Amino acid sequence: MPTPIPAPALIDPRGPRFGAAITTVVLAATLLAGPTLGLPLLILQAIAFGAGALLGLRYQPYGWVFRRVVRPRLGAPAELEDERPPRFAQSVGLAFAVLGLAGALLGLAGLFYVAVGFALVAALLNAAFDVCLGCEVYLLAQRLRARRPATGTVR
Repeated sequence: MPTPIPAPALIDPRGPRFGAAITTVVLAATLLAGPTLGLPLLILQAIAFGAGALLGLRYQPYGWVFRRVVRPRLGAPAELEDERPPRFAQSVGLAFAVLGLAGALLGLAGLFYVAVGFALVAALLNAAFDVCLGCEVYLLAQRLRARRPATGTVR
């Protein structure tokens, strides 16, 4: 008997956008501060990305602030969304943050600026225009996976 697949966690779609706004501010300050002075901010952001990616969005610090402080002041969302695409986006952000950390720690300023810059652009697009690049990549990968023929089939 196959194990039932659990239903995905549903979230308020305004939460990730709020988190992206905070992320935008943190990453912009990180870029302005540079690889040396910006390192503590990038570590903070990497921890936030890691919590969202590895533990789930309910453990992401900016999501916690949204749920406890912002959401009670708003009306209920029109609809809820699947947590998986934004959680994947947190993984992508974590990857860029780790690359930025590597650049800062290894003295590769170019790597630091490019990695943090890419993460900043993605966060800004989400915060300002509600375009989540990581979410779109996740959804595209799911569509491509669904189209792929099953392995082991005879041609």
